[in-house]
Amino acid sequence: MNIAFFITPKSESVYLPHNATMRQALEKMEYHRYTAVPLINEKGEYVSTLTEGDLLWKLKNTSGLTFKETSEIRLQDVPKHMHNKPVSINSDIEDLFSLISNQNFVPVVDDKNIFVGIVTRNAVMTYLYNLAQRNHNLTFQANLMSV
Repeated sequence: MNIAFFITPKSESVYLPHNATMRQALEKMEYHRYTAVPLINEKGEYVSTLTEGDLLWKLKNTSGLTFKETSEIRLQDVPKHMHNKPVSINSDIEDLFSLISNQNFVPVVDDKNIFVGIVTRNAVMTYLYNLAQRNHNLTFQANLMSV
């Protein structure tokens, strides 16, 4: 099954330009209650994923940094501690399993690395749950017929 079935399109996804500020990231992540967001460049290409941990490490490792000063620090200057690999829009769901188990979402890109959306762990888990329920119901019905 192609992952296009699971995608939350860019127009419905939360993301930030990689040259946004730490303060913008903190406010957007707080507003949406997210712990990570994809970052894209001026061309719309997926660059990396910013996590709360990245922001906390930057605060910890920048002596004297105040919340007000976070509006002067660009996200491209915040070290990323995890590399969240994107998948191609042409990928199959099997390509997602190893990635989605370690992150809340997987960025999706087209053939030119343009960010087109995300696949959330919740979407994959819901699909698998519904598939298991369907299989359980079919097995239950087959058992009833054999009685």
